[in-house]
Amino acid sequence: MADTPTPSGIALHGDAVAGQDGVLPGAALELLAELHRRFDPARQALLAARAARQARFDAGELPDFRADTRNIRDADWRVAPIPAALQDRRVEITGPVDRKMIINALNSDAKVFMADFEDSSSPTWAAMVEGQVNLRDAVAGTISFTSDTGKQYALREDARTVLIVRPRGWHLPEKHLTVDGASISGSLFDLALFAFHNAASLHAKDRGPYFYLPKLQAMEEAALWDEVMAFLEVRLGLPIGTMKATVLIETLPAVFEMDEILHALRGRIVGLNCGRWDYIFSYIKTFRRHADRVLPERSQIGMTVPFLKHYSELLIKTCHRRGAHAMGGMAAQIPIANDADANAAAMERVRNDKLREVKNGHDGTWVAHPGLIPIAQGVFDEYMPTPNQHSTLREDVVADRDTLIAPSTGSITRSGFINNVDVCVRYLAAWLDGLGCVPIHHLMEDAATAEIGRAQLWQWLHVGGQVLDDGAPIDFVLFDDVLATVAHRLPESGLPGQTRIDEAAALLGELTHADTLADFLTLPAYERL
Repeated sequence: MADTPTPSGIALHGDAVAGQDGVLPGAALELLAELHRRFDPARQALLAARAARQARFDAGELPDFRADTRNIRDADWRVAPIPAALQDRRVEITGPVDRKMIINALNSDAKVFMADFEDSSSPTWAAMVEGQVNLRDAVAGTISFTSDTGKQYALREDARTVLIVRPRGWHLPEKHLTVDGASISGSLFDLALFAFHNAASLHAKDRGPYFYLPKLQAMEEAALWDEVMAFLEVRLGLPIGTMKATVLIETLPAVFEMDEILHALRGRIVGLNCGRWDYIFSYIKTFRRHADRVLPERSQIGMTVPFLKHYSELLIKTCHRRGAHAMGGMAAQIPIANDADANAAAMERVRNDKLREVKNGHDGTWVAHPGLIPIAQGVFDEYMPTPNQHSTLREDVVADRDTLIAPSTGSITRSGFINNVDVCVRYLAAWLDGLGCVPIHHLMEDAATAEIGRAQLWQWLHVGGQVLDDGAPIDFVLFDDVLATVAHRLPESGLPGQTRIDEAAALLGELTHADTLADFLTLPAYERL
């Protein structure tokens, strides 16, 4: 792919995408270059700090609350007032930034649509550029789409769903744009481009811009986001604090710094979210070398197990003490059209999950499919008649270090082991083919759930002594056999990424056999896009 030179040390790599010139005019490129030069050294230092902390965990250290920030946790302070558009967030729908998804989500009855450049998107250059085009058109109210069958989609004039954008995490690069020879951060690329094109319009409507910030592990990472947004506000002529953020607490280290993260972003943060699937993945990754903290198969790790229950309840207590929203987690179920009994059971699980959340004190929740909106909406309407329930302080919650890291008991079945392999391969094949959100076994799988399976496989195989519930050893003989036969267990046609199954299986084998658990599946996979 030929390089396209641009001024001031900026280079674009790869084939041009429709709409690219409009998304990346000279002024936008100059802004991205300025952001990279100013903030990337701090980003790299924070990523190095992550690696150093993980090395200490690998050596036996346990995560804990920080002694040097006790004054922040103990002091009485509150975050800035929450804008009117974000006071009621009882149901949020999430999905990738493709055109049809954006239209349907903004036309839904959800209070919020989180447009996702991260875990539900495969970061092909086309997807990232077209996503910016799509969101710009959505903010302008001009977005439309015609399917291959001729069906037309357009934004309703009375659509009131609030748009929040999730950029990629600090660890992810955007290799198609380099500054002075180095890839720009995917985080800076996504957030800054969206702000460049849409911040003024959204601010005029009292609609933001609003962002979800993923994968944070420490208050210093939140502080860097605050600096970036303040810088952009000055450059774009917005009042300081215009950009608002919700932070996903989806890493184990972050649960010990929730007060500190709120404090670092206190002028612009409106809430924290229980990113529970990534949180399970982070638990596995943090304790990857700890034989006494190996988790059972994914199907046995629900929100009532101690380390997840205490995490979500502490999040509610922390947020409400500080005047911020405490958002619940994702319902990944998909309505089952051809089996009424199975569908009824799945929807009952969704209802019970949302009932637990609202009774515990959450101010809202996530769904992955519009068919789940009425269920979640009904539960929150019944038990939360007010826009939120910040008055539920949960002073009864006591979550110390040991309760937050307590391992979950359970077993590893042969079918659970095989399911981890199959889901990983199926998801990774679709991701390599450009699709980041994939329905598998009536669940909407994204990178977070694939990461759970991939990390579990690695840990089960590399921490000795693990056995299936039938007594068979979990070893590489078992893994290699299951991986070699994965294609035989999948449909012969019709799967997303069908042509890349073999490549996906090979990559999973490589990552699972490696001596060290890769930090993120998406980093080595990104090199293949």
